[in-house]
Amino acid sequence: VASFLRMVGAEMPMTSDQVIWSEQGRLHISFSAVSAAADSAGANVITLGAGHAVRVNQTVVISDGTTITKALVTAADATTITVKSYSSNGLGLSGATDVDLFVYGSEFKKGQNGMTGAVEPDFISLTNKPIILKDHYEISGSDASQIGWIEVTGEAGQTGYLWYIKAEGDTRQRFEDYSEMSLVEAEKKGASGQVDVDGTEGLFAAIEDRGHQFDGFVGGTATESLQDFDNLLKKLDKEGAIEENMLFVNRDIALSIDDMLAAQNSYGAGGTSYGVFNNSADMALNLGFSGFRRGSYDFYKTDWKYLNDATTRGLIGGVEGVLVPAGTSSVYDQILGKNIKRPFLHVRYRASEADDRRMKSWITGSVGGAQTSDLDAMEVHYLTERCLVVQGANNFVLFN
Repeated sequence: VASFLRMVGAEMPMTSDQVIWSEQGRLHISFSAVSAAADSAGANVITLGAGHAVRVNQTVVISDGTTITKALVTAADATTITVKSYSSNGLGLSGATDVDLFVYGSEFKKGQNGMTGAVEPDFISLTNKPIILKDHYEISGSDASQIGWIEVTGEAGQTGYLWYIKAEGDTRQRFEDYSEMSLVEAEKKGASGQVDVDGTEGLFAAIEDRGHQFDGFVGGTATESLQDFDNLLKKLDKEGAIEENMLFVNRDIALSIDDMLAAQNSYGAGGTSYGVFNNSADMALNLGFSGFRRGSYDFYKTDWKYLNDATTRGLIGGVEGVLVPAGTSSVYDQILGKNIKRPFLHVRYRASEADDRRMKSWITGSVGGAQTSDLDAMEVHYLTERCLVVQGANNFVLFN
């Protein structure tokens, strides 16, 4: 599973106990499902809540779900605004109702004073902290000196005639997998959490908290699956509209996407795509798709083994895939004190000139060349301290 973050993210050092960054809120002002009611003078009072940034003489678009009206803000206080419609029919409210609105401009009379008040940028401060992962492998001196060795090849490419090289390689590979799986699955300790460690915010937790979730994605007919994708595009339009996106999905979604795309292609018998050997029907048939474009978005699809493996998420399910935006976003790093560009998804690990904790390993004991203690064994220790940073989580989608 270690290939996931290597493909879509990056790793960079940090020297603090936590990483703190700020993400700017939306540039334009809008409100959803706020209460509006007509007053005795024919104007309409809309309750926006404390701290709203709508000002007098701004113009707004208001919708109650059926009627869209343009209006001018004539008065504003700490929690409400008063608006008057440009339409002779007013807002058409017969009583209190919920409306959506956004500011689209302003209008002043000749000789009128300028805009009162100013809009302060809305910054969201986010934090995450690294967790420390450890493991170790041990073999006694007697076992290491046994005769009757066999030639083995380890997962990390080791070869030799000492059987414990294989076991140590498996331990190291398992630890590297845990280092990534922890950043995917981890959660922060809740207010009533029972553990005495703080935890960290993993990928799934970040998307569940600040991103989007899609239940039953592309699971029906080709037409229904295409409609699901179109609904996804509409959601992306409302967010960052990142043009290139990676789809890491399980087997079911991967096949559903292939079926959906094959049904849209009229080439060949039954709408199949050959895809290789100059797209010849007499050559190999390729029914898989690794990338496609819909609307103004490019999607690159790949199977995520972690979601299929019978010893990981393939065992319990719950997650069918994730959409990860490609590229970088600009944030304000409060530790560095400046604006920086970072990948949407990246790993931060503890490191300084004195110690690099990205991936440490060392040998103790008195076997295998180590001479650090009188322990008649060789112990291989592994340690890392890291966390995941999910920037612009509103551009991520978790498929449940």
